[in-house]
Amino acid sequence: MDFIAIGDTTVDEFITLKEAKVNCDENNQNCTLSMRWGDKIPYESSILVPAVGNAANAAVAAARLGLSAGFISNVGKDHFGEEILAVFAREGVDTKYVAVNDNIPTNHHFVLCYEAERTILIRHEAYPYALPDGFVPPKWIYLSSIGKNSEEFHNELAQWLVEHKETKLAFQPGTFQIKMGREKLAALYSATEVLACNKEEAERILDLGQTDIRELLEKIRALGPKIALITDGINGAFVSNGTESLKVPMYPDPKPPTNRTGAGDAMTSTFVIALALGKSLQEALLWGPVNSSSVVQHIGAQKGLLTRESLEKLLAEAPSNYRVESF
Repeated sequence: MDFIAIGDTTVDEFITLKEAKVNCDENNQNCTLSMRWGDKIPYESSILVPAVGNAANAAVAAARLGLSAGFISNVGKDHFGEEILAVFAREGVDTKYVAVNDNIPTNHHFVLCYEAERTILIRHEAYPYALPDGFVPPKWIYLSSIGKNSEEFHNELAQWLVEHKETKLAFQPGTFQIKMGREKLAALYSATEVLACNKEEAERILDLGQTDIRELLEKIRALGPKIALITDGINGAFVSNGTESLKVPMYPDPKPPTNRTGAGDAMTSTFVIALALGKSLQEALLWGPVNSSSVVQHIGAQKGLLTRESLEKLLAEAPSNYRVESF
């Protein structure tokens, strides 16, 4: 198989708020969402989106872009678990490594949406994480967000990668993986081909405050990954492999974004998928923002994920200022 994603999957419930207030600092950073405490707060709509999550989104992106894709994860033996497996079946994602748990429910997250931004209330169930029996080494593993009781699993995977050099690891750390700290994940970082995160996540991984992108890329690579990819919102995306340091702007939105959930997943997974398809570092960096710009036009992290034909068409139609530059 070309591409196997590992991580938690969930049902996201998107709750669109009508009455709220966003407060930001003078640099339009560190924003908070405020609502009146103790009130009954009206909301506009509620939409359930099954089979999402960082790794799940990556698996679907890979399948749509033409890779043979599979998924290692857990669901509960419940209605939401059945819905998740059905979505992957429709998308052509192999689910033979997805465990169905009798006594643990399917993850269910709540996405509070206001204007184009969102805050996600997360709860990762305590699943038993392990590489499945008979696991056949794929060309790429894409590891992302899993629960906090997974430290032993990360050590197991790091050792497995040492023994299976034919498989490359892309690592997009999730909330609990960042909280584990780089010391506990040192062996995994050393076995990583591509480390992908946003600027704030890179600063948390490295225990740094506001830091220049160039320095972040160097220090992320010093942990072991051969390639570091860091996204920085409207400032674009930056990548370094130690020889080349490249940047790309955001792909222009065709219209104002509907919801930004999944934008980062689309960017980073598409970059990795392009590498898996044999694209150069420069080409892969161009691919990522195209898929990201499509995702933000829809509610949910997967509806806007593109096929390869659609992505290449948008890339061919890109404005002249959409290009990769050295920095």
